[in-house]
Amino acid sequence: MTLFIPDLEPQERSTPSPDAVLVPGWLTLDQQAWIVRQFHSWTQGPVPIRAAKVRGHEMSVRTVCLGWHWQPYKYTREATDVNGARVLPFPDWMIRLGRRALHEAGYPETEAGAYTPDAALVNYYDENARLGMHQDRDERSLAPVVSLSIGDSCTFRFGNTENRGKPYANLLLRSGDLFVFGGASRLAYHGVTRIHPLTAPDGCGLDSGRINITMRTTGLAG
Repeated sequence: MTLFIPDLEPQERSTPSPDAVLVPGWLTLDQQAWIVRQFHSWTQGPVPIRAAKVRGHEMSVRTVCLGWHWQPYKYTREATDVNGARVLPFPDWMIRLGRRALHEAGYPETEAGAYTPDAALVNYYDENARLGMHQDRDERSLAPVVSLSIGDSCTFRFGNTENRGKPYANLLLRSGDLFVFGGASRLAYHGVTRIHPLTAPDGCGLDSGRINITMRTTGLAG
């Protein structure tokens, strides 16, 4: 995709913990708006966007999946908890974008070039949505997770690998930001404590709320 030509300007970055890297403003407004258009297409199905239930409680975040359908504690090809339809395929352009993201985050060239995510959770947060502290451990692979933010800013809490409490860092993720976590931080607890309404920049394609894409490598076959 010509939209995803790397920016030649150096990016500021921060490292809240080992192997966790925040790159602000990584996606241009045009790239963000293009992804938002894809998001609206994805939500039309075959598996519609929905709020998953965790231990009987409906999440405030709504999710549509690519490649593999995530339901709490497992991945399936068919959305057996929604309508039984097969999930949309994982797009090739997202694999290329994931590899570029790892390269930008400073991961070794060999790891970035071999990165082949096969699932994406595309979450939509309205201004009241939250995401409790959790680990991404339903995958068999511990390849890095690539996270992209579009729309309203959020307070993202990135913690430690042992428990949901301190130490943790509260990060402000803005529209266009890239966050990658792998290696020593791959199983760090993390969550979203607040959405900041009316912070989506003009031109990002989203008037309100926040879209977050997390690419993962499931390690599953079939």
